[in-house]
Amino acid sequence: MRPARSITSLLTAGLAVGAAFAHPASAQNREDLAPYVMLRSLQFVQDSVVLGDHSAAEMQRFMLEKIDQRLRSADPSIFEDPRNVDAALVYAMSGGNPATLEYLASRDMAGNFDNRVADALRKYLNGKGTLAAKGLGEMAKEYRDEKIGPYLALVSGNVMVSTDPKEALFFYDWARLTAPGTIIEEAALRRSVAIAVDANMVEQALSYARKYARRFVHSPYASQFADFFVQLVVGHFGAVTEEDVDGAIEFMDADRRREIFLRIARAAAIAGKNDLARLASAKAEALAGNPTPEALARLYGGLAGIPTHDVNAAMQAIADVPDDMLSPRDRALREAAKAVAEQVVSRPTAESFAQEKPINMPNTEDAKSPVVSPRNEIAGPAAATEGPMAGTAAKFDPAFQTYVDSGRSKLNAIDEMLKEERPSK
Repeated sequence: MRPARSITSLLTAGLAVGAAFAHPASAQNREDLAPYVMLRSLQFVQDSVVLGDHSAAEMQRFMLEKIDQRLRSADPSIFEDPRNVDAALVYAMSGGNPATLEYLASRDMAGNFDNRVADALRKYLNGKGTLAAKGLGEMAKEYRDEKIGPYLALVSGNVMVSTDPKEALFFYDWARLTAPGTIIEEAALRRSVAIAVDANMVEQALSYARKYARRFVHSPYASQFADFFVQLVVGHFGAVTEEDVDGAIEFMDADRRREIFLRIARAAAIAGKNDLARLASAKAEALAGNPTPEALARLYGGLAGIPTHDVNAAMQAIADVPDDMLSPRDRALREAAKAVAEQVVSRPTAESFAQEKPINMPNTEDAKSPVVSPRNEIAGPAAATEGPMAGTAAKFDPAFQTYVDSGRSKLNAIDEMLKEERPSK
């Protein structure tokens, strides 16, 4: 279910700010509206986005713009109130304009800003966070009970991921526990899943995944979480059981569970984990509510059946999937599977012992998938996309190449066995 917060409440929060800027004579005019008050509205909007109200994204951009204007036009004396200093720092860590923090710090003659925090954040926002990693960690602990504490903890985790993943997990745990139900918790949980998966920390990864799937399945970043989860399941199936998978995603609606199973089935089929591919395909097909997911489930199940004794049935299942039910990527994958299957069932010839016939397939343009900007992605939508695949007919998707190479290695092994069984002349 979508969260109870509606776009109406978001518009009310935003319009209160917009009205103040549009009507200077109002009770809350441009001079009276404190930055910390405006920040509360921004936080409400951002938390609503990760809880599922994607219509609030436009309101978020509006709020960021208005807060930026307010901070830049404010009299320096307004920052004698520590709440407004915190608001400026949180704004900078929430997708705001990094140059605004630089502007405010340079004008701070009264010492209202902690120069250590401002300098460290400037480095972080300019992509040089590793230079300030130690200082950020110390300041996160120092400010743990302040409004900026959870934000500093999240930033500290971000800069430590590449050098000390376990320390990054410490800061992410701290961030999410001090800011439950917020964009801070969503980002910390999602990144914790990624770290645990990469470090082969199966139990921890499952624990983080269960928490994320229960709390933030409607987040615009949930697709990125799904990628990490599929990597976990396919890479560690056995240690990760069918019950673990079902338990992690049991609170998702049927459409999202089906999407997860389809992703698992495809990745498992390409990786040669046929038992998992067949299991995930069957679960996806059972959840299919329209022809397209059912067709994908049959395709991935057929891929898993090629290395078995029932290869002819698998080939037929793959061939029966209509083209219009498949994306360009999956059509190319099917062609790769057909090529491998045809070699499996063909009789060996003298030429087959000499060399392999090259397989040529047309290029395909894969669907663009959103990726998250590594810098200051705490707030705002994904900022970048992957472009279409490029290359020649001899260079196709690495996933397809892996599948073909796997099939060829099996064929080579069979050929070697046949060579050994051929009578000597």
